[in-house]
Amino acid sequence: ICMMHYDNVSKIYSDSSVALEGINLSIPPGEFVSVVGQSGAGKTTLLKMLLAEEKPSSGSVFFESVDIHALPGSDIPSLRRRIGVVFQDFRLLPHKTAYENVAFAMEAAGRSDEEIASDVPQVLELVDLGNKMWNFPGELSGGEKQRVAIARAIVNQPDVIIADEPTGNLDPINTKDIVEILNKIHQLGTTVILTTHNKGVIDSLGKRVITMDRGKVIRDDKTGRYAL
Repeated sequence: ICMMHYDNVSKIYSDSSVALEGINLSIPPGEFVSVVGQSGAGKTTLLKMLLAEEKPSSGSVFFESVDIHALPGSDIPSLRRRIGVVFQDFRLLPHKTAYENVAFAMEAAGRSDEEIASDVPQVLELVDLGNKMWNFPGELSGGEKQRVAIARAIVNQPDVIIADEPTGNLDPINTKDIVEILNKIHQLGTTVILTTHNKGVIDSLGKRVITMDRGKVIRDDKTGRYAL
């Protein structure tokens, strides 16, 4: 069974720049896959397709056999709730504490106060931030902010986590911590899709690596190393 499947997907922008070309790709549930490539290789466009933020110019993208881009607009929010996203620039709300940033994601998904009170501390514990729960983003290091962002992405127990360059702004020690946390989440059964430029991250994971170049998949290695 395929959780996500790209069927001959191309994306050409109006200025005729090609973002994706003839992508055929399947990601089974429970996999940890890294997508690598230079800037402009098409990695972010590939991920935006899953979130219905971009539409293919041709081909189809499926999430559990549902054609994402054939969904009515009213069904997109429930699709997106099944996918947690972690960004390079954290995107935390500066006037909310770590706890409130994570709770906000649960409120948005319509969860009860009881669920929020029980789940938020648990998930902050999981990312080793139990002791920083009441700190504001301005009082946290870059690595801690990214851990809050991960907690926020996983608190509603999505099926998939997309981490788009999550270590791009971090030093090697924090990078290692973030990768360990993503690994831990993966071991709990979540599918993880990571994009990164970081060769060390890829080599340390020893998991599937998809290499993109100019909108095409040029390699797909089951237990890959960074080979650009």
